[in-house]
Amino acid sequence: MAPETTKRDWRFWMIFLCLFLSQFLTATAVSTALPTIVNVLHGDQFIWIASAYTICSTALAPLSGGLAEVFGRKIVMFASILLFAAGSAICGASTPLNMLIAGRTVQGMGSGSISTMCQIILADLVPLRERGMFSGLISLSYTVANSTGPVVGGSLAQHGQWRWIFYLNIPICGCAAALVLGFLTLQTPAGAFGEKIARIDWIGNSLVMAATTSTMIGLTLGGIQYPWTSAHILVPLILGIAGLAAFMIYEVIFPKQPIVPYTLMTTRTAFSGYLQTVVLFTVSICVSYYMPVFFQATEDASPIASGVDIFGIAFVLAPSAILSGLSIRKTQKYRPQIIFAWVLTIIGFGLFTTLHANTPRAHAIGFQIIAGVGIGMLSTSLFFPILAPLPVESNAHAIALYTFFRNFSNILGVTIGGSVLQNFLKKNLPSDFSSTFPGGAAIAYSIIPRIPSLQEPLKTEVRTAFAESLRVLWQVMLGVSGMGLLISLTMKGLPLRTELDRKWGVRDDKNQTMKVQDEEVQDSKELTAVQVVDSSA
Repeated sequence: MAPETTKRDWRFWMIFLCLFLSQFLTATAVSTALPTIVNVLHGDQFIWIASAYTICSTALAPLSGGLAEVFGRKIVMFASILLFAAGSAICGASTPLNMLIAGRTVQGMGSGSISTMCQIILADLVPLRERGMFSGLISLSYTVANSTGPVVGGSLAQHGQWRWIFYLNIPICGCAAALVLGFLTLQTPAGAFGEKIARIDWIGNSLVMAATTSTMIGLTLGGIQYPWTSAHILVPLILGIAGLAAFMIYEVIFPKQPIVPYTLMTTRTAFSGYLQTVVLFTVSICVSYYMPVFFQATEDASPIASGVDIFGIAFVLAPSAILSGLSIRKTQKYRPQIIFAWVLTIIGFGLFTTLHANTPRAHAIGFQIIAGVGIGMLSTSLFFPILAPLPVESNAHAIALYTFFRNFSNILGVTIGGSVLQNFLKKNLPSDFSSTFPGGAAIAYSIIPRIPSLQEPLKTEVRTAFAESLRVLWQVMLGVSGMGLLISLTMKGLPLRTELDRKWGVRDDKNQTMKVQDEEVQDSKELTAVQVVDSSA
């Protein structure tokens, strides 16, 4: 089979720069500043700072994919960036904690759509065979932001300027929006506005947004603000799960243009890819959110220092993602890389479980490198089992569903981490000390700023309580990572496509599609055969 030979001119690289910068926006710098923000705003609902963001980015992901199919990529991308900028402005101007949560809600709506659109546009321009390398390069943008963000955020928080964590997003949004307007000259679907509106599956979108929000509210509050057996938790969970089931049934039977075609998960390999996505981002968000807690609570690290200390994982994510993509392009195989990455991730979390209050900081930093390589490889590789069994015309819907699962698993990670930390801190902290702080998971972020000023032996007792509580969290994530490895064994290694979806692409000055030289690897009959084989036991 001849290799794919796609010609790319300056317009492609300007679009890629647009995607690179837009993805930069979606990284968060809030984690190291959370203790300071909660202490300043005097709120006891800190978990909503993360959860509101994630709930909205999850619920809007399917809609953004559908809107991109109907209205085109450019207008949806531009609107998403404006939405993120508006949310950043609200966050920066917040005085009560509820206003900050509202701003994070708007930010999340923009972020989820930006992430979805970046991958959809990349899929429009780069064949699956080459996409690993380009996905790795885009992940470099996210990694740079995600690694420098905690340091910048910690520094701003330490100097009482945490609002600039959000204000600094606004000029970046302006640059990204300008690039979208100037260079994202992709083809736009024909049709009147009314016709396009009618094509959107509004009932399906309403069902999935309502059900997702209800489910995630239950997951967010369960075991933290209310007991899991409380009606406050059971009602939204039951309604949410029932709503998601109703959504899937509705999508199979009624809409002519469903936002989640049932064919996306009818193959064993694609289904495995989506499940692995849930596992990956559940464990990775726990590292991002709770490793800074370890450094601040047990190592007396400042917000700035804790941001520097997580460089161990941050600096290996993008290089390992790029190398994994290059390896897949060279070997035309993705299964060995994914299995190997899960093994590294398991080893990394296994090492995390050995961390104690008196463990040298260098050990914790070094252990992150092993886990980071595995997570970085998986972040690029999991697109392949999801997209390989599907025709290129399904890219937008498949990527939107991938973003949905990825963001949904982020809330799972934050929720699981918060529940474990809260429950075990209650057991491990001295009762007369913990009783002076608010209940729920906010107890961790209320205590951390005061640890450096505590007197001995109380200080050592508190540090030990945090280390032992987090050790349980790493044990839980070790088991979850093992489940990811087992799921990966069920997927098959399928051929990687070289063709692109012809209805999308860069327009030249005469409104013609950019010419792409590629070799078709299989016709529609061959595709059907691959799907049938992949669906077999």
